[in-house]
Amino acid sequence: MGRLPFIIAACIFIIIFDIYCFKAIVAVFKKWKPTTKKIFAIIYWSYSILLIIGVFAGIYLNLFLTLRAMILVAFFLTVACKMAMLPFLVLDDLRRLWIKVFREKEVAPTVPVSETDQISRSEFLVKAGLVAAAVPLTSLSWGIISGAYDYQVRKVNLILPNLPKAFDGITMAQISDIHSGSFYNKTAVKGGVEMLLAEKPEFVFFTGDLVNNLTNEVSDYQDIFSKVKAPLGVYSSLGNHDYGDYYFGKETSPAKVKNLKDMVDVHKIMGYDLLMNEHRRLKVDGEEIGILGIENWGMGRFPKYGKMELAVQHTDDLPVKLLLSHDPSHWRGEVLQKYPQIDAMFSGHTHGMQFGVRLKEYQWSPVQYIYKEWAGLYQEQKQQLYVNVGYGFLGYPGRVGILPEITVFTLKRA
Repeated sequence: MGRLPFIIAACIFIIIFDIYCFKAIVAVFKKWKPTTKKIFAIIYWSYSILLIIGVFAGIYLNLFLTLRAMILVAFFLTVACKMAMLPFLVLDDLRRLWIKVFREKEVAPTVPVSETDQISRSEFLVKAGLVAAAVPLTSLSWGIISGAYDYQVRKVNLILPNLPKAFDGITMAQISDIHSGSFYNKTAVKGGVEMLLAEKPEFVFFTGDLVNNLTNEVSDYQDIFSKVKAPLGVYSSLGNHDYGDYYFGKETSPAKVKNLKDMVDVHKIMGYDLLMNEHRRLKVDGEEIGILGIENWGMGRFPKYGKMELAVQHTDDLPVKLLLSHDPSHWRGEVLQKYPQIDAMFSGHTHGMQFGVRLKEYQWSPVQYIYKEWAGLYQEQKQQLYVNVGYGFLGYPGRVGILPEITVFTLKRA
C-alpha cells in the first residue's frame, strides 16, 4: 500500500507526458488525413493505457515472469525514447514562445511572420526529436537482445604478498548480483553457470543480491545455481535486495523475518556457505587463509546490517584475510579506516549501471559519479578491492557496454 501513491503519481506524470508528445507529433504531421490521425490516436493511447495497466498488474498480480519482463521492457523503452524526444519538443515550444512574445512586437502589422517558416522549423525540431528517440530505442533494444546474457569471463591476477605457499597459483571465482527475479531465459542463465564451471576454480565467492525483493523469486533458478560447486567450497554473503526491505519496508514483521529465514535456507540448500558476520578458515596442505563475510553494509540509504567486529574475531593469526561485502562503499567507508588487516575485499552492487564502456585500459559509466569504486580492481596502500559488475540485471532488462561478469582470480604471492 505504501508504494501506491508513488505509482499513481508516476502514472499521472506519464499521462501528462504522453499528452504533450502526442500533441507535438499531431501538430507537425498536419497533412495526415483525418482517418490516419484517428488510427494513430487509437494506437498511441491504447498502447499507453495498456502499458499503465500492465505496470499495475505486474506489481499487484501474480503474473508469469516472462510477461512481467515484457511489460518492464516495454515500459523502460517507452520512457527512454520519450525522454530523448523531450528536449527537442521543449526547444520548439520555447522557440514559439520567443516568436510570440518578442518577434511579433518587432514586425510591422503589414509584414506578418512567415507561417511557412514556423512550420518548417517545428517540423525539423520534432522530427529531430523522433530521430533522437530512435537512438535509445535501438541501443537499449540491442542491449536486451544481445547484452543481458552475454557473460564475460574476466581473469585477474590477485597479488597477496603474505599468501601462504600452498595457495600460490590457486584459482578463485566470483559472481555477484544474480537478481533471479529479473531473468526470463533459463537456458542462457544455465550457459553462464557452465562457463563458470568450465574455469574449474578451487573455490567460489557469491557476493549478494540473489533476488530482487522476495526469496521465492529464485525458485525457478535454484536448480541451476545449485550446480555451482568447487573443491574448497562456495562462500556467499547477502546483498541489500536479499532482506525484503524493498517489499516489506524497513520495519520488521513476521513475513519479513520468514522471508529472510527462507533466504538463509536457500543458500544452505544450494550448498553455499553463507557468511553472516563470521569467518571460515580455508586450509590447503596445512596452511590457512581467512574468508570473512558480513551482511550488507552500505553508505547513504543502504542498510548497515554488517558487523565487521564479529567477522574479524579470532582471525589475527591468519596471514591473509579475504572479505565478502556486497557494497563497495563499505571499503572506503569502514574497511580502509578501521580494518587494515583485510588484504582484499570482494563486492558487487553497482552493476556498472548496466551501461557504459569497458575496455582493457579504459572504462566509463554514469555510476562512477556515484561510486568511486564501481568496476574492477582497486588498491590503496596494501589493501585491495574488486568490484564485480554482476551476473544478472535489475530494472532495465539488458546491458549496453557493461556486460555480465564472471571473474576468475589467480592468487599469487608476488
